[in-house]
Amino acid sequence: MLGSEFDAVLDEARAGSSVALGAIYRDLFPSVLAYLRLRAPSEAEDLASEVFLGVATGLARFSGDESGFRAWVFTIARRRAIDAGRRRARRATDVVPAEVFESLPSRDDTAEEATGRLHSTAALELVRRLPASQAEVLLLRVVAGLSVDETAQALGRRPGTVRVTQHRALRRLARLLDRADPASASRGEGPDDDPDHDHPDHDDPDHDDSV
Repeated sequence: MLGSEFDAVLDEARAGSSVALGAIYRDLFPSVLAYLRLRAPSEAEDLASEVFLGVATGLARFSGDESGFRAWVFTIARRRAIDAGRRRARRATDVVPAEVFESLPSRDDTAEEATGRLHSTAALELVRRLPASQAEVLLLRVVAGLSVDETAQALGRRPGTVRVTQHRALRRLARLLDRADPASASRGEGPDDDPDHDHPDHDDPDHDDSV
């Protein structure tokens, strides 16, 4: 976060300062890249470059504070990821490197418990089994590190909807992790124990499937 320096850095970047643009890049690139590595693993580096090219050329159109700026950057990243997903719709599933999940930051106890139990061989499959709206919120909140309000801005949803969707995502992810745990299998837990199994969030008014 640039904090109190944000406005000055943004003004200098708009004026073409490479130093200011570099400060913005260094501040946001790691989280943008982490997000894209989960959304489009094989194209993450190229897409991240496209995102910051879009940021640099679109600075004149942006108006708002640092929180709004972060949301705007991830709106661009999300659109690039959606476009990449459409391009590879008929291709084989990409594999996410194990280290991506090993470095995930946690935002609360539930998130720490769920992400901390992700195993490299099962992580991508489990995240992809979440409803699209839940997976997107989880990536932006846990991986990208956006706040609830920033996530809501990036997705065009209400903050309350983001909170509810994140809660559902973490509950479902915990159930999937329990099911993947041999100890859970010995207790006789299975798909029928999940009341949300294979049912997307149709009661979510902001639900979309563009993950």
